[in-house]
Amino acid sequence: MKKKNLIRLIACAAVFYGVSVFLTACVGTADNPQIKPGKQIEMKMGDLAMMINPEHGARITSFKYRNQEVLSQLEGPYSSGSTFWTSPQEDWFWPPVPEIDEDSYVVTGEDDELVMTSRVSELLKLRIVKRFATDVADNAFVITYSIINEGNEVRKVAPWEITRVPNEGVISFEAPVESICPAGLLDFKDKDGVAYYEADEAPENRKVNADGKGWLSYEANGLVLTKRFADLTPEQAAPGEAEIQVYVNQGKTYIEIESQGAYTALAPGENLSWTVRWYLKPAEN
Repeated sequence: MKKKNLIRLIACAAVFYGVSVFLTACVGTADNPQIKPGKQIEMKMGDLAMMINPEHGARITSFKYRNQEVLSQLEGPYSSGSTFWTSPQEDWFWPPVPEIDEDSYVVTGEDDELVMTSRVSELLKLRIVKRFATDVADNAFVITYSIINEGNEVRKVAPWEITRVPNEGVISFEAPVESICPAGLLDFKDKDGVAYYEADEAPENRKVNADGKGWLSYEANGLVLTKRFADLTPEQAAPGEAEIQVYVNQGKTYIEIESQGAYTALAPGENLSWTVRWYLKPAEN
């Protein structure tokens, strides 16, 4: 670990709440992976602030522009913040794999990145590494997810980011409306080749798949959250999955805006990396 660079990252971009000695009190190592209870990490860049909880699956619990929140803050284990799973879901069904979704991650630093590493999943024999960084020139938070095959057999897997937002506003991405499936489940409309959906509510859960063009956007309360990632062809997606997914929970609760990377065969010891760039700014009038 490059401590000098990590200290600079913490001093310039992160606040470790209630901790005065950064490295020894809050940053785990291979020898001492424990993190003090209740401590989240806040990374700041200009008007933006992102909060990450290493004790709860390295989940992004908050993303704000000038103290205005964009992520769902509902109580409950699967209704708030932004998490990461492996795809396809048929590999683990439900609930999500605990070592990946909810258990503690070890926190370290490399260069100007904040790095969080999971334990190995007993079911999947996979380990997850999340790298958090900022790109000041692009005004973006840059999150790189790595999946490492720690087992003895080849595994095919895809990365999957799940971001929960309030059930309000508009969700959009570039895709023909007629290609979104199941057809008609959500009321998508077209504007210059961009499919958009105005949040509504229903008594049942609903989910659609789409082949997008490497971006996904959510606009509500005067803010626009846009995420950018590698564009996939339909053939690159995991079985039964898609580059873009939108899940609307029943009632007036929350919506998941989801994106996935390419389905990849990993030999023992191999890993894949997938990057998502997060942007948050005021909506244009």
